[in-house]
This record gives sequence, structure tokens and C-alpha cells, in this order.
Amino acid sequence: MTKLLILSVSAGNGHVRAAQALAATAAALQPPPNSTSHPAVEATHIDAMQYVASGFRKVYTDWYIQLVNRAPEVWSYIHQKADSTPHSATSQRLRRGIERVSAGALLREVQRVKPDAVICTHFLPAELLMREQTKGHISCPVWLQVTDYDLHNMWIVPGMAGYLAATDEVAFRMRARGLATDRIHVTGIPVMPAFSQPDAPALARDACVTRLGLDPARKVVLMASGGAGVGDLPSMVERVLALSGPGSDFQVIAVAGRNAAAHASLNALAQRMPGRLVAIGFTDEMEKLMAAADLVVTKPGGLTISECLALGKPMLLVSPIPGQEEHNAGFLLEEGAAWLAYDTIGLEYKVAHLMAAPDKLAQMARKSRALGKPDAARRVLDCVLGTARSTTTAGAR
Repeated sequence: MTKLLILSVSAGNGHVRAAQALAATAAALQPPPNSTSHPAVEATHIDAMQYVASGFRKVYTDWYIQLVNRAPEVWSYIHQKADSTPHSATSQRLRRGIERVSAGALLREVQRVKPDAVICTHFLPAELLMREQTKGHISCPVWLQVTDYDLHNMWIVPGMAGYLAATDEVAFRMRARGLATDRIHVTGIPVMPAFSQPDAPALARDACVTRLGLDPARKVVLMASGGAGVGDLPSMVERVLALSGPGSDFQVIAVAGRNAAAHASLNALAQRMPGRLVAIGFTDEMEKLMAAADLVVTKPGGLTISECLALGKPMLLVSPIPGQEEHNAGFLLEEGAAWLAYDTIGLEYKVAHLMAAPDKLAQMARKSRALGKPDAARRVLDCVLGTARSTTTAGAR
């Protein structure tokens, strides 16, 4: 039995979703009964924020979310400043010291679990465990999964057993910043097993559209994001549904998530426009909604766009967070898998243009599919478990 510990940080949803994808994929890898050729894996996912001091958790998670929503220009400055600040700088040493003081319970939990390997989907637990390794308190390999399509200095944590990159360019940037080439692996960003078989019958486009009560003969736009740049989700949906001209008979799936007020507004709009809009609250079947879509309107978070790429979906990006999401957007724009709407007028224009240009949509979809790594979670586990089992075997000799 190989014990795998996966550590995430709930500062945004992407790091947690990547960890959940790894845990779910590990569970699906369990060997048949009495098998000796495929050792079993026991994967445990822990959100590090559940094991830190409450004040630290509030600052680290709530403050981040409020900052990127209310003062994105301030976050942009902090992001750029941190990227150019050496790890040896006084400010960075002070930050790590505060983290250690606040995370004693997390470190004790890691020692209690006694994992054979650890995967971190955020740099914070990786930094904590780096020091624990230096002190000789843990000896298992620790891996770091970067969850964006660019590399920030905070992810350059020395001493990791391996660094897991989304693309060749991210791997190149890792080498340029001094990480050892033999420890860098291009795996993609892990997505849930439901996204790992894009051609499965359950994800057939027409079947998914019909299941939602929509017309498979008409285009479908999935809208799953709102933000300061283009307005809240209900207003975005209402504006695009008011479009006229060629291709304007498209349908919309709008996902409000846990925003009850937005969901209520969307439901009211759907009643006024029967057959045009399906309003969805929180869902654990996002893969089926994406499968139904001909275009996905979304923020360019690392996990969301990885899911879109896994299913080969063209994207219209809105409201990127300065820094990491801007870089994610740049990657997709360069590769031809997405367009970017800077404001409400751009959103309206580009939805209208793409709905009237099926050849362009199809071209973007092909680009998206070519970039997708639906088996990323399996690639990560192959790297990590191979090393963990080799280390365990060596230690038993």
C-alpha cells in the first residue's frame, strides 16, 4: 500500500480542484482484489487552510479574494513585486516564518499520516515541508504541481522531488529559474476523471444538450463567470440574449454556482425567455454542461481552462485576475483556442461574431482539443507513485 498525501490551499478554487482530481484519479487506480502486480494507493486530500490558525486563514484566503475583486490593481502590484523578490530577501524569510508559526497543526498532521509521498497543489505547503525536510522531520518525496500556464517566483521552492508543469514553456521557465532539469515533468494540470474521456458517450454534445431541455440543432453558449470587467453574470446573460442578427438564436446555460442571488435572477430571466436559457446553481456535473456548449464564456482560471481544453472547447475569456489569469489568457490567445472580451461591448460583439462564424468556432475547438491534457492527473500519479514505490522499496532493503 502506497500512502499518498495531497495538500491544497483554498485560496480560490483551482488548487483544491486540482487536488480533488488527483485524489479521485488515485481512487480509480485501485487494483483488482488479490492483485500483486499493481500495488494499492491510499490517497488523502487535505486543505492546508483547515489546519492553520484562524487569523492566518482569514488573511490568506478571504483577504486574497477581496483584494482581487475590489482592488485588482493592488493585487497586480503585489504579484509583480513578489515575482521579482529573491527567496533570500528579508520580507520572504519573514513571510515564511509567519507561515511556520501558523501551521504547526498542519505539520503535525503530515507527520501523523506518515505518507510515502506528498503532492502540493499550492506553494505554501511545499515551502513548509521543504523546511521540515531540511530539519530531518520528514523524509518522503514532496512534489509541487503548478496550477497555471505561467510560472511565478513563489512556485520556485527548492528541494522538491519533482515539479509538475502545465506546458513545455512552463518547464522552460522552471529551468531558466534554476530548477534541475531531471526533476521537471510536463504533465498538464490535473482535471477530474469525468473530463478524462472527452469522447465518452456520456459527454456526447447532442445528448447533453437534450438532457437540459435545449435544442441540439441550435448553438449553445455556456456562461460560468462574472466579474468587475464585464459585470455580474445575470447582466452578462441578459445582454447577450438581447443580441440580434445572424446566429443570434443561440441558447445559454448560465452557472451561478453558490451565488443564490445570481441564481434567482437567472431563473427569473429564464422564465421570461423560455427555450433560450437554462439557469444552474451549484453543480458537480460541470463536464456535462461543458460538453453541451459550443462556446464557453469564463474567467481564465488554470483549472477551468484545463477542463475546457480537455473537452476541446473554444473559450471567450472575461475578467482575468491580474497576473496569473492574464498569463493564462495570453497562452490561450497565442494558441488560438480563445478570444478575450475586455468589457461589456467586447463581450456582446465577440459572442455575436462567433455565433455567426461556425468555421471560426470549429477552428478554435480544434486548437483547444490539441492543447488539452485530459490524462494529466494520471501522468502526475505515474511520476509520483513510481518514485514513491522506488523509495519505499529501497528503504525496506
